[in-house]
Formats: sequence, C-alpha cells, structure tokens
Amino acid sequence: MSSIIDTAAGYQTEVMNELVNDILPFYIDHAVDEKQGGFYGFITNDVRAIPNAPKGLIQNSRILWTFSHAYRLLNDPRYLPIAGRAYAYLLEHFWDAEHGGFYWMLTHDGRPKDAGKLAYGQAFSIYALAEYYLATRNEQVIGKALKTYHLLEEHFADSTDGGYIEGGTREWIPSDDASLDDAVAAKSMNTQLHVIEAYTNLLRVYDDDGLRGRLRDEIDVMVNHVIDPVTWHFKLHFDADWRAHNDNISYGHDIEGSWLLVEAAEVLDDAALLGRIRDIAIKMAQATYVEGIDQDGSLFYEGSPRGLLNPNKDWWPQAEAMIGFLNAYQITREPHFYEASLRAWRFIQDTIIDKQDGEWFWGVTPDGKIIDQGKTGPWKAPYHNGRACLEVHRRLSKLIGNGVIA
Repeated sequence: MSSIIDTAAGYQTEVMNELVNDILPFYIDHAVDEKQGGFYGFITNDVRAIPNAPKGLIQNSRILWTFSHAYRLLNDPRYLPIAGRAYAYLLEHFWDAEHGGFYWMLTHDGRPKDAGKLAYGQAFSIYALAEYYLATRNEQVIGKALKTYHLLEEHFADSTDGGYIEGGTREWIPSDDASLDDAVAAKSMNTQLHVIEAYTNLLRVYDDDGLRGRLRDEIDVMVNHVIDPVTWHFKLHFDADWRAHNDNISYGHDIEGSWLLVEAAEVLDDAALLGRIRDIAIKMAQATYVEGIDQDGSLFYEGSPRGLLNPNKDWWPQAEAMIGFLNAYQITREPHFYEASLRAWRFIQDTIIDKQDGEWFWGVTPDGKIIDQGKTGPWKAPYHNGRACLEVHRRLSKLIGNGVIA
C-alpha cells in the first residue's frame, strides 16, 4: 500500500485535474440546451443529447450547486454563467408561482410533467440556492431559499414523530404515492439526510435560532431512528412512526451520511454534539469499510445482513467513499481510512471515468461491464463527483497545511 506521504500531493493534483479538465467542461460544452433553455434532460454515454428528454429538478439543482460551489472556491469566470443559467431556469420553470415550491419534473420545453412536491427535491433546491447566494450575494436568491424552507416546514415536517414525510401533491397535500424509489414509505433515510445537507448549507447564510433548532432535531432523528446502534448502518425506509420496513443496507449512503452529519455538527458549532457525531461517524465508516468494500477497493451498492443485494459499483458511492473515508482519517488518523479513500479514487480512475468521451459512467457490474444509463439525466449531474474532487482537495490541503502529511 502506498504511504500517505507519498500519495497525498498526487491525489490532490489528480482530483483537481479531473474536476477542471473533465467534469465541469463536459457540462459547459455538452449539457446546455440552447433551443429549449436550461440543460438537456439526458445525454447518452456517447455524448448524444436527447432533445425531448424530461428535465428533472434534482439534475438542475445539482448543476446549480456544483457550478456555484466551484466558482466560489476556484474563482473561474467560466463557472458563474452556468450557475446563473441553472438558477434562472429553476425559478422560471421549476418554481410553482401559484402554490410555491419546486416541481419534480418538467417536459423538455419547460412545462410541468410531474407537478408533485417531494421533500427531497425541495431540500436540494434549498441546498443549491444557498450555495448560489454564497457565490453571488444576491438577496433575491436567499429570499427564495427561505421561502422554500418555510414551505417545507409548514407542509412536510412531522410535528408528532419528527422528521419529514416524503412529499405530496402540487398543492402540498401529503400523499402516499410520493416516493423516491420503488419502496413506497411514509419516510426515508434519503429524505432525512438531504434535509440535513440543505439546512446545513442554509445555516451558513441564515444564522437563525429556528433553523438551528430544526437542524438539531433532524440530527436527533438520524441518531435515534435512522442509524442502527448495533450495525452502524442506516435503516432505509419507515412508517410514519419510524418502524423500519427492512434491514437493507446502502453502503454509499452510509459513507456519505457519515461525513454529512459531521459537517452539520461543525456548522452548528457545538463541541459536545460534534464529539458525539464524530464517534458515530467513525463507527459508520468502519462498518462500511469492513462490509461494503470489494477487493478492488470499490464500494458495493446495496446489501443486507444476509449478503449482497446489489453488487454493482455505481459512480456516486465511489465518489462518496473518497470523501467519507478521508473524513474518517481526519478524525482518527487511522491509515486504513486514508487508503480506502485513495483506493476508491483509483477504482474510479480505472473503471468509472470515460477517458474517451468524458465525464463518468453510471457504473460497472461486478464483471466490469459498463452500466449504460447515460452521462447526465434526472439523477446524474456533476454533484457527487464534482463535490468529491473539491472536498478531497480541500481536506488534503488542510492536512498538508497542518503538517499532518507532507
């Protein structure tokens, strides 16, 4: 295994090169829909834009967040116009002028296709708007983020059992049909986690006692209901009163959640809470390290106590493994966590990055076959991979600057 000293500087350089020379240029060069506005809803592996593909809220919000964040950190003038385009399209087409909030899905020409309101979608919009405000300091931007936050609290926060329901109709009427995946549930880990992510970013620009309280409450929900204190995995789907539907394990969400929870506690600036969450995060990272990593350093998609349920290696768990294991190393200085982060990156370099046509493949099967679900679409944008590159670069800079590694 390569030593940390030998690899850190190279790791840092490689991820930044991947971001600025591959991921972000792909969207600048190929994703802009000049005819219909916004961005193409789907681009194939061989970089064919599908002009009539629907346009998803998650894709647009993630483009907005990524290019806003990249502009803010790197100050490259190429990035702000892409963020501005995503912001304009979000407000002009996804925003529901009558009932407030953001539609889930649009037609290719910007009309509502699925006008439902999902808490997950509102959370990602808040996350992206807060980041665009940090990049521009435009007060109208934070105003829209706060409007969405208050709507989410009013309609989808569960004042009885805590957390947030999955969503509802255009009019914000809760619906059992609102679901992110095939597992219909009143509540999901995924929604709770990304509300935390959104509120953490909103707190950076809106230091409000009410928001602080809601973020603390949601962290408590994760600790008390979502994280299994025996296995240190997330439980995934729930009834309204937090009865879990099964014991399935999402390794990518476990490692992603481990660092997002630490980030939330850091932004809340509560030493006692941070210590508690760091301890939990390390247990989660260790469980994922022991159970979720294949021999080649990649992360399996989904398992259970009885074995693997989905052995594929999708792009986003690999990206989150880069950050989550590096976060665990920062806390513990245990070398195996650093090596796990680096091995995830090596796997990405070897199998996930498309060296011919650019960007990242959706993933690969256990036998190395490319999973052909396109380069960008309703669920794929430069958020997981772009953020991983920026986070790893930032964290390694801090470690090197502090003399921990050289």
